[in-house]
Amino acid sequence: MDWETLRAKLALLPEKPGCYRMLDDRGTVIYVGKAKVLRNRVRSYFSGSHDGKTQLMVSRIADFEYIVTDSVAEALVLECNLIKHHMPYYNIMLRDDKTYPYIKITKEEHPRLEIVRRVQKDRAAYFGPYPNGSAAAETKQLLDRLYPLRKCKRLKPKVCLYYHIGQCLAPCEFAVDERDYERITKEISDFLHGGHQQITAELTRKMEREAEQLNFERAGELRDLIQQIGKVMETQKVTVADQVDRDVFGSYADKGYLSIQVFMIRQGKMVERSATVVPHHNAEAEDLGSYIAQFYFDNPDIPKEIFTPEGTDVEGLKEFLGGVKVVTPKRGKKHELLELATHNARLALEEKFRLMEQDVRRTVSAAQELADALGLPSVQRIEAFDNSNTQGVDPVAAMVVFVDGQPVRREYRKYKIKTVQGPDDYASMREVIRRRYTRLLKEGHRLPQLVLVDGGRGQIAAALDVLENELSLDLPVCGLAKDDRHRTSQLFFGEESVPVALDRLSPAFHLLTRIQDEVHRFAITFHRDLRNKGTIQSLLDDIPGVGETRRKQLLRHFGSLADMRGAPLEEFRKAGIGDQLAKKIMAHLSSL
Repeated sequence: MDWETLRAKLALLPEKPGCYRMLDDRGTVIYVGKAKVLRNRVRSYFSGSHDGKTQLMVSRIADFEYIVTDSVAEALVLECNLIKHHMPYYNIMLRDDKTYPYIKITKEEHPRLEIVRRVQKDRAAYFGPYPNGSAAAETKQLLDRLYPLRKCKRLKPKVCLYYHIGQCLAPCEFAVDERDYERITKEISDFLHGGHQQITAELTRKMEREAEQLNFERAGELRDLIQQIGKVMETQKVTVADQVDRDVFGSYADKGYLSIQVFMIRQGKMVERSATVVPHHNAEAEDLGSYIAQFYFDNPDIPKEIFTPEGTDVEGLKEFLGGVKVVTPKRGKKHELLELATHNARLALEEKFRLMEQDVRRTVSAAQELADALGLPSVQRIEAFDNSNTQGVDPVAAMVVFVDGQPVRREYRKYKIKTVQGPDDYASMREVIRRRYTRLLKEGHRLPQLVLVDGGRGQIAAALDVLENELSLDLPVCGLAKDDRHRTSQLFFGEESVPVALDRLSPAFHLLTRIQDEVHRFAITFHRDLRNKGTIQSLLDDIPGVGETRRKQLLRHFGSLADMRGAPLEEFRKAGIGDQLAKKIMAHLSSL
């Protein structure tokens, strides 16, 4: 879009809250943002000066779109949805969808303890979150020893070992009063909220009595149990004495990176400290607010209080979180806690920079060692190719890019082979090389210093023939051969496929192995995804009422046929499929 058209669109922006999407010249969404006033926020990108990282994003904007909402809270919800859908390059995102473990007492006739990663509205009792799975498992194991709830998922026909060692009430054979379960649940809750000192004191008295009666074996068992309680329930750092559940967000930005530290405090104790360091391209407070909104999106475990740094959109987050108390403490213990989170965010970012410097030195030296072995001045940029097919069916190829020995994933490319019939690896390589470098020449993009192909003399010759004879490009080409265990074994260089002597323990050989493994993984994953989608599509086409739109809904929601076949009716509802059609699909899949 030319500047005049863009300026005309800017003049029409409404003075209302909403979300906006920035698009590049290919129509790809590169950034999603929210605004209290769309006109002011979107116009700010095209006027005034910006720092380097924001200016880089602005230079790629070719068009924009916007959606008006009734409130800032609605804009936050919409922003989270759009970020999840588009995964824009310039947005910060919760990439790992990390969840924390909880201990759950199920709401059943005969309740039991289990470890879960999602808090659901099922009237069960949840305790946590715990720092990691090991901490939750140790705590559950301790509770299993102390409280005799059932251990089996389904009641067995007769009592088992747990009954005989006093760790189960055996509801499989004996009636259990509901009041007993209520008492046990309350004791577990009290125990996890600090009442373990009372249990420890009682067990200590029992241990002393057993020792006085010369029952040293039983006394030793009680001593071990007391020590386990002390280990598992070791007092963590108490941050404040008011016992309020709260999350504390600290942030620190530098050199285009944003570090975010989250202290998760439950019952006055810090149970988890989460650190995230991500590239960011906008104001620190704006990106932190977006991160916090994603942090709680679809997560019912929201504490009563949230601390955020100065400048965060507190009012917008309050509305988004349904009235949760969001504050920026100014003094006292709570302010010190916020400062501690900020300090830890800064330390995490400084550590990240130190590791990056070490990694760059190591990978740059590996790339230079490879260049020296090949007699080239530099191989700063390497592009590697691999083909994948199953007996010639659905042939695909993949290309990965490494710069200074590091993968640049945003430049990876996937190719469906279009001109080759049957399993012809050389012809497939010709097509992909032709398509890749014809496009680079046409668009004036940077060429690599080295091209790697998966294979030996035949693949090298195919790539060189296209590069030299069709495109008049003088690019060095290497082939990577594998041994009978499918591991990188030999590097061949040039038209004569001359073997290159490299120490298997050298950084250069390790770099080649990484590149070959990465391009192979990328190609195999693409091929597998295509096969799965093709299988699902062909099966769904046989079901009356499933057209292209609904097929896409199902593919997007389930991803695989196995997940769809075993899914309950509720999952189809979540995918936007009505009950009647869902039952048809379930019946059809179960008949296969």
